[in-house]
Amino acid sequence: MKKVLAILLISLPIIALAQNAKLKTGDKAINFKLNLIGGESIKLSQLYKEGPVVLIVLRGWPEYQCPICTRQVGEFIAGTDQFKASGTRVLFVYPGPSEVLLEKATEFASDFTFPDGFYFALDPNYKMINKYGLRWDAPKETAYPSTFVIDTKGTVIYSKVSSTHGDRSVVTEVAAALEKL
Repeated sequence: MKKVLAILLISLPIIALAQNAKLKTGDKAINFKLNLIGGESIKLSQLYKEGPVVLIVLRGWPEYQCPICTRQVGEFIAGTDQFKASGTRVLFVYPGPSEVLLEKATEFASDFTFPDGFYFALDPNYKMINKYGLRWDAPKETAYPSTFVIDTKGTVIYSKVSSTHGDRSVVTEVAAALEKL
């Protein structure tokens, strides 16, 4: 019993932090501007004016490449047709310390071919992540894995913030949210 209680007490701060996310269903998306790997900038508000946006916050560079992030990105790329049909853009955000971020993000992204309408942006020093209240400030952590679906008015119609490495949004959940538009 003591062991279970100790595990629960250790887990509570992590769960509480994940619940501090500043963006929930029904909220207006917090605008930001980030650079893509190639150096071009991308602004969230410009993206959602063109069509719905799926914003996926990855763990980025927590001192290793996250295998669950790799799987999630691959699954969303495999679901490209479901997003193209609705004119949806998919924006992956890869956070981490600025001194190694471009190198590590390039390494991560080299495993994928991003189709039209898919973007891979860098969040150096967690600026966007902090705005969204998603900073997982613990050893070997960066951000809570999160997914938001944003409509063309900038309203969040779907939000999922995970307080663990797993339990992330999958294509079918996001596609169901997009069908409601």
